[in-house]
Amino acid sequence: MQFTTTNKNYLIVGASSGIGFEIAKCLIDAGAQVFVAGRTQPSLAATYIEWDAEHPDPAAFDALPEVLHGVAYCPGTINLKPFGRLTLNDFSKDLQINTLGAVAVLQATINRLKKAEGASVVLFSTVAARTGMSFHASVATAKGAVEGLVVSLAAEYASAQIRFNAIAPSLTDTPLAGQLLSSPDKKDASARRHPLQRYGTPADIAQAAMYLLSPDSSWITGQVLGVDGGIGKLK
Repeated sequence: MQFTTTNKNYLIVGASSGIGFEIAKCLIDAGAQVFVAGRTQPSLAATYIEWDAEHPDPAAFDALPEVLHGVAYCPGTINLKPFGRLTLNDFSKDLQINTLGAVAVLQATINRLKKAEGASVVLFSTVAARTGMSFHASVATAKGAVEGLVVSLAAEYASAQIRFNAIAPSLTDTPLAGQLLSSPDKKDASARRHPLQRYGTPADIAQAAMYLLSPDSSWITGQVLGVDGGIGKLK
């Protein structure tokens, strides 16, 4: 996805690796001014802001430019356990990282997004929020809340020309998914579960995010885009 980003500012939260890193890299390659926030500074030509989704600092984004053209919130969790082994703390942590962290970022940046007069926000759900998958109760609950947040904010800020959409990936080859893809047998089994016979790559997801951040998607808001190798809809 190629679009003009000259003199445009983007905040990517959770860009130290995986999907967030790939989105930030694509934006930098397109000429954008990119700000990245997270616990670890990535090796990117971007302005770094130290920020922790579990302990969000409301003042962390005070030094951002007055105008933001887009935000992508990428932190996530993969906490797969039988329901009976999940604790309230598991649910609380997943909700904090996936949902409440996004709320904190958006509340800190919403006025900057308004000033763009045409901004885009991309959040991340999971295929498991709408497709029943065993052992996903905690993360699916948190990501289901993300989807509710997206449609609510899309309605509330449509008149301000801020678009809110989410991407719902299936298993993607990132450090977060390392245990699920830790051997050739696991990789093969994961690939075969998807109708397209492969699991995802950060580039697959980043290209979808670039589309949603770009003017090419200017008539799209309040949507959840499945980028999942077909597993969410096909058998």
